Amino acid sequence: MLKIGVLGAGHLGKIHLRLLKEIPEFEVVGFYDNNPEVARNMQEEFELKAFGSAEELMGKCEAIDIVTSTPSHFELAEKAIKNSKHLFIEKPLTQTLAQAKKLLHLASEANVTIQVGHVERFNPAFLAAKNFIADPMLVETHRLAQFNPRGTDVSVVLDLMVHDIDIVLSLVKANIRRISASGIAVVSSTPDIANARIEFDNGAVANLTASRISLVNVRKSRFFNRDTDITVDFLEKKVQAERINSETVFNSIEVADSNALQMELISFANAIFHNERPLVSIDDGYKAMEVANKIVEQLRLNANFAVSNTISA
Repeated sequence: MLKIGVLGAGHLGKIHLRLLKEIPEFEVVGFYDNNPEVARNMQEEFELKAFGSAEELMGKCEAIDIVTSTPSHFELAEKAIKNSKHLFIEKPLTQTLAQAKKLLHLASEANVTIQVGHVERFNPAFLAAKNFIADPMLVETHRLAQFNPRGTDVSVVLDLMVHDIDIVLSLVKANIRRISASGIAVVSSTPDIANARIEFDNGAVANLTASRISLVNVRKSRFFNRDTDITVDFLEKKVQAERINSETVFNSIEVADSNALQMELISFANAIFHNERPLVSIDDGYKAMEVANKIVEQLRLNANFAVSNTISA
């Protein structure tokens, strides 16, 4: 068994604690949360030790699961890597690309396994559809969420769209030629609605839309191969495929009943035990952040252009 500790016991951290306790490969030694009330409640609910500091917890573990807010990711991940701890870190990897780059360099020198929590890679609908998606030439994604203040410490690109960026990068094996984007801030200081277009050297195009102020939750993507249109509903766990230039629609892609978050934590354990590269490595997390930051920069440039060209009545 692998001794693991969890940093952060909020909404998502609580889910991680519950799932980790159900995975036989792990022994959960405890957790740390800087909110005393949260720590006390989670200690009683899960019958686990609430450690007094992140450093104290790291001293008792072989692996660390970081489920804190994004601004704290870098500092905690840096400590974990320098203390030779295997690391699972929720997305986005860090708050800034410079921080992510530093972690990437630290990771290259450390003999530890690091996995980034891009959970949609383990979504059973995506896993079922992945083998049928060969060299997609057009990808269209819609990730719309009802407002939740928990994610507003970063833009909607790093909060939501980064999931779809990671999916696209895992499927399109070509260099990016051009990125364009537009968006608007509505309820926070950073964009809450964004649309991005990524063009690749092989001619593939990805159009990504994300919103965190939607009336309904939507997580759908369409992947157009040269002869097939495959729709993946990440929320409803459904896959529909249609032959292009044919009236035949088939729903025969079976989707397994599995918990994506549990599957990615099991995958993390297996990568450690077998000394293998994780399905979503720190390199993958960095690449997704790199593209996300280019999109954010495009949003900033477009916003500045719009402001500078506003004509007062």
